[in-house]
Amino acid sequence: MEKFQDLDIYIEKYGQKLIDFIPSVVGAILMLLIGLWIIKMINRFIKRFFDRTEYDPTLENFIASLIRWGLKIVLFVLVITQLGVESASLITIIGAAGLAIGLALQGSLSNFAGGVLILLLKPFKVGDFISAQGVDGTVKEISIFNTKLNTVGNQLAIMPNGKLSNENIINFTHEGIRRENLLIGIGYDDDIKQAKEILLKLISEQETILKTEDRMPVVAVAELGDSSVNLMVRYWSKNEDFWNLRWLVLEEAKARLEAAGISIPFPQRDVHHFNLETLKK
Repeated sequence: MEKFQDLDIYIEKYGQKLIDFIPSVVGAILMLLIGLWIIKMINRFIKRFFDRTEYDPTLENFIASLIRWGLKIVLFVLVITQLGVESASLITIIGAAGLAIGLALQGSLSNFAGGVLILLLKPFKVGDFISAQGVDGTVKEISIFNTKLNTVGNQLAIMPNGKLSNENIINFTHEGIRRENLLIGIGYDDDIKQAKEILLKLISEQETILKTEDRMPVVAVAELGDSSVNLMVRYWSKNEDFWNLRWLVLEEAKARLEAAGISIPFPQRDVHHFNLETLKK
């Protein structure tokens, strides 16, 4: 009987506490649902704002992600407080948890810092064609922790912002124009002057090659190679015309040089064979 009496006391004691705690739980659940709905509405408003204004696309996803996570953290604090956890205790818990998480996620924090640096320094933006960490591609998205590139082969490359912000980056799009530097070899017995005239005429005919006073096409002897005289073909073009020009110039250069009887030699070695018996005589 005493056991049953003790059980009744426990049920009465903790049952009353549970009943008193139910309003806090219901309030926390309602606050969570309403808060998530408000955050969703705010995100939609931010998206419409960016769509209506000519804002830097590089910043849109970054700022939107930052606001979304910030609002979720605030909502989490409010929900926990609603459940009866004191603010001072909560701040202590969050501080300790933040320290532990910071130590465990050093790489992620480094990526976050890298994202902030990319945002501030703007070495590239969405739509730029860059080369970094051995990968070439068009910047598709810059998020808080990583940057996504769409490679030439239409593959998605995801690069951590921490490494990306601390290593060399080549931005091919930033200047708007690019200079090509082709090396085309001809034989040592061929007429250098004639080959230069053929190549210069070829690039002068291309309308998409820039021909301003400070960016005129140039054909010159670059080096005397082991098997060929290497001619340097330099010209400037807009980024959107660069690759089509490169392919056309290479194909036409070969065709026109061969039509003029000028050879394009390949690397070769001369091997001399000696008969040891003959040398002894």
